[in-house]
Amino acid sequence: MLYTKLGRSGLRVSRLALGCMSFGEPARGTHAWTLGAEESERILGRALDQGINFLDTANIYSQGSSEEILGNALFKLKARHEVVLATKVYEAMTGGPLSGGLSRQAIFREIDASLKRLRTDYIDLYIVHRWDYQTPILETMEALHDLVKMGKVRYIGASSMHAWQFVKAQYLATLNGWTRFVSMQSHYNLLNREEEREMQPYCVDEGVGLTPWSPLARGKLARSGETGSLRADSDKVQAWLYLSAQESDRQIIAVVEAIARERGVTKAQVALAWLLRQPAVASPIIGVTRLEQLDDLLGSLDLELEDEELVRLAAPYTPHTAPEYV
Repeated sequence: MLYTKLGRSGLRVSRLALGCMSFGEPARGTHAWTLGAEESERILGRALDQGINFLDTANIYSQGSSEEILGNALFKLKARHEVVLATKVYEAMTGGPLSGGLSRQAIFREIDASLKRLRTDYIDLYIVHRWDYQTPILETMEALHDLVKMGKVRYIGASSMHAWQFVKAQYLATLNGWTRFVSMQSHYNLLNREEEREMQPYCVDEGVGLTPWSPLARGKLARSGETGSLRADSDKVQAWLYLSAQESDRQIIAVVEAIARERGVTKAQVALAWLLRQPAVASPIIGVTRLEQLDDLLGSLDLELEDEELVRLAAPYTPHTAPEYV
């Protein structure tokens, strides 16, 4: 396993992070493809054995079941200090008027609930899942800083917001002497590179580590031809992200396939190897539901793409519609 610092922070993470959205008792969530405790523990165990130390979940995943499964499995499999545990806050957990968002009240309530489900007394990386348009960012940043000072959180990160919003949050933290974000988890892969416009250059300049989600474009950069999967067939987020494929998308997928054939590797390995070469990318978030998928993605760490191959992969890209973060 390869390791790197998360941006300019002192936090050392594996070059691939295991996303735990696929962990969760199906009865607790809205996804038919999530895994129960036994299957989740098997995948987590393999990931830990292979050196992955960066684990990413969220309070909303399967309504807390992902955190519960992860916490119980880690209690049996690994010493707490040997893993970097990340979870998120923002989404509403109930239908009540006080649920969700990034108010001081919501953040303090949800951190305690996550700590209990994860069976730990601190979170290594606490991530704001989305921008809260209903709460002043000043209130959010102070609350997050207070959690760090209380010892409940070690580092803070952000996810899926506009660059101006991220810059504003960082500026206010600096202005007030509060804790700054060390990571940005945004939608970034070969089929969607809009983060290269503003967010990625800012993160490079400021030393913020990128941890892209959906690095394989919800499987479009990994599956053969038009084959589907249970997740692909039922994932509403995929339909939103990739509602209308552009011609350039098909051209990029064709290049991925060609390089995979030439190098004797899989499409997924090529797509991830490209992502790992991008500026500021510290650790893409990979999600799997089978052990063979995990083993395949780990192979990307051994694939060194040539400069000519990087150019071929990037050349067909055309601009996409600006992201809507809601």
